[in-house]
Amino acid sequence: MRKSILAAAAALAVAATGVVVVARPTAAALSDVPADCSVSTAAYRSDGQRLTYVYSGQTTSTKAYANDNLGWVPTAHQQIGASGDDTSFRSTEYAARAGQDRLFKVIREGELVDGAWRIRSMSASHIGIGFAGARILASASPYLYHVAGSSLYRSTETYVDGVFTLSKPVKLAGTGWDTVNTLTYERSGGTGSAAVDVLIGTKVNGELKEWRINRGTPTSITSKVLRASGWGPFTSLSTGYCDAHPNGRPLLGITAAGRASVHFDAKKTDGVGTDIKGGSLGSLGWTAKAYGQ
Repeated sequence: MRKSILAAAAALAVAATGVVVVARPTAAALSDVPADCSVSTAAYRSDGQRLTYVYSGQTTSTKAYANDNLGWVPTAHQQIGASGDDTSFRSTEYAARAGQDRLFKVIREGELVDGAWRIRSMSASHIGIGFAGARILASASPYLYHVAGSSLYRSTETYVDGVFTLSKPVKLAGTGWDTVNTLTYERSGGTGSAAVDVLIGTKVNGELKEWRINRGTPTSITSKVLRASGWGPFTSLSTGYCDAHPNGRPLLGITAAGRASVHFDAKKTDGVGTDIKGGSLGSLGWTAKAYGQ
């Protein structure tokens, strides 16, 4: 994409003001991804400033809000809820921190002041134990999956005496998960004993893969390779939505070096990846630590 580096550099330069900078679209990817599709991912700069990377309406943008600084960079991150209107919002997120066994629940409240968004309050409190080494979080409420080392774990969200709590993680699988680069919740399906959570992610060997985890018997995990190669470099993978293509999904992949790709899967529930199309957005300067959403 011509001028993509300059556009991204401008976006990062004004990020702290809350200004959204739109970059030039990429023709190679645009022909494959419908204009009604949107997908984004959260990220943190090395100074703790939170960013959002967005691909929407066939353009890319980077945005950030004033005072939106956590003060540290999470090893894993997952948004779990948000509400608001045209002038204010409140969001809740999970964040894992290096050297900590407890997970953090981060609550952010933002407001629109003189045409620019700013964070008016932020809190980070401990919730749950057993998250040491967590490098991936994937929320499938009321469950929270996480990857640490070579293992996959699941916790359960509950209310005890009116207080929101997170159970200690239970190990579901103890081998092979160290080869998984990204993992994000896609959807749930089935009923009764056949109810499953469907997660997608990428592996170091280049695979784009889908995992189906039985909700009642979570150690029962099946998987399917959607694409056999080309997805290994991504350290963040996010899924989004398409207004006019509700059966499809956009996929945004970002590498640690700041290269991004956007793809479109016309039928997200068929377990087939041969119809996934898309391409590279080039080097966008997106080098902050990004997390799949």
